[in-house]
Amino acid sequence: MTTSTIRPVLVGADQVTDRQDDLKRTQSPLDMMQTTAQGCAIDAGLSTAQLTQIDTLAMVNSVGPQLVDNPPAALAKRLGIHHARQFLTVTGGNTPQMLVNHYAQKIAQGRSSMVLLTGAEALHSLSRFAKADTVVPWSDENSQTQPTLFSPEKPGTNKTEHAHGMSAPIVTYPLFENALRHHYRRTYAEHQGALGKLFAPFTTVAKNNPHAWFPTERSATEISEPTKQNRYIGLPYTKYLNSIMQVNQSASLLLTSDKKARELGIDESKWVYLHGCADVNDIWNVSERINFYDSPALRLGTAAAMAMAGIELDRINHFDLYSCFPAVVQMACDAMGLSTDDSRGLTVTGGLPYFGGAGNNYSMHAIATMMERLQQNPGDFGMVTANGWYVTKHALGIYSNTRPTSPFSYADPSELNRQIDALKHPMMEESPDGSATVETYTVMFDRDGQPARGLILGSLARGKRFVAYTRDDRDTLDQIVSQDPIGRSGRVSCGSKTNLFEFS
Repeated sequence: MTTSTIRPVLVGADQVTDRQDDLKRTQSPLDMMQTTAQGCAIDAGLSTAQLTQIDTLAMVNSVGPQLVDNPPAALAKRLGIHHARQFLTVTGGNTPQMLVNHYAQKIAQGRSSMVLLTGAEALHSLSRFAKADTVVPWSDENSQTQPTLFSPEKPGTNKTEHAHGMSAPIVTYPLFENALRHHYRRTYAEHQGALGKLFAPFTTVAKNNPHAWFPTERSATEISEPTKQNRYIGLPYTKYLNSIMQVNQSASLLLTSDKKARELGIDESKWVYLHGCADVNDIWNVSERINFYDSPALRLGTAAAMAMAGIELDRINHFDLYSCFPAVVQMACDAMGLSTDDSRGLTVTGGLPYFGGAGNNYSMHAIATMMERLQQNPGDFGMVTANGWYVTKHALGIYSNTRPTSPFSYADPSELNRQIDALKHPMMEESPDGSATVETYTVMFDRDGQPARGLILGSLARGKRFVAYTRDDRDTLDQIVSQDPIGRSGRVSCGSKTNLFEFS
């Protein structure tokens, strides 16, 4: 635990959504980050020349291919901040909020003065370049150096999960969703209706957000019911229930101390304080979670952030819950004791399926939008949650432009993680054989809207977990789609590369 009388404060934010149709004029990730970094200075009432006072540049890693050897160094060169410490994060949608938490602590400790946090994604343009069979013209700033990673990369899946396709979020998140439906004791039709009602308000927010990639309002039925335009991806998710990463978007934040902000003459109406925060991981591998409908880490992280902020949930006026898929929104609501139809709303941006799933950097947009909301509503509090991998890595932040009454005090993530790791949980059996029971499942669909492959997560008679495919014949797949298989028994056997589950 660290305490300090120095208050970290966000003073500037900017966002860009590049809808340019002309590939010759479309912006590269570096172009967009340069624009939003300079926009942060302007938003704070500074000159772009004052960005040279930045002592740390932390960049969120792009999902798209790295076309520049050292993106942080290339951006630092453009901004004239060669002296700044430069870092590149590893994979994870939690990283923008995690960076705010981490560098707020550094500023509170007096170990940093002004920090630029930035990220960008240009998967939409990269896809169009590929379709046009055109060389991407964004690799002319190579430095023959490698970036310094903010932390070591750790794979999000184990060997067995990876062999069964669980590295893809579109495969893994439906496993949580089907477990949630069963936990809520809903029929399939009831749960589909609930998913549509959950996300319809998100589309309304996106419609009114000038930065949203899909500013289209949709009804609950339009979102949740399968059609030719809205086919199933992984049961029970239709296309409109999936995060869409093929966007061109960037967001940046400028973080400093209250003392530095005052020295720079930044208007206090722009200041947004981090009142509470937490970083914590669930049991790392999905196949070894206690269950597939609950997040102990989100419960613990919410409690830690609330305790740090010294407020209760009813004091929060605005939320942006990470929304790559409906499951993580529902699990966050359950962890907080928040109704999914709470009148305060669950997003300020429109969420990843509608605002745009800007790779790992979505929550940078959420924080930037939350800053604007809080500046417009003095005295209000806002909460942002961010999620990495598969409801695995969590970062939370509670914000307000009201000055905190207590010193900055940040719960050590390693201590929170020790509490999670100490929880009793099942272990994975890499080579399962014998009688088994289904705990959750999904069916992946092909582009023609037909069921193509079934996936089962379940338990063996001796308590260990297994992952296995089902047979891909139409009778088996239709049976899984039409009849809830959770709780059904069968037999699992180990193959050379993947496992096979067959119903009794």
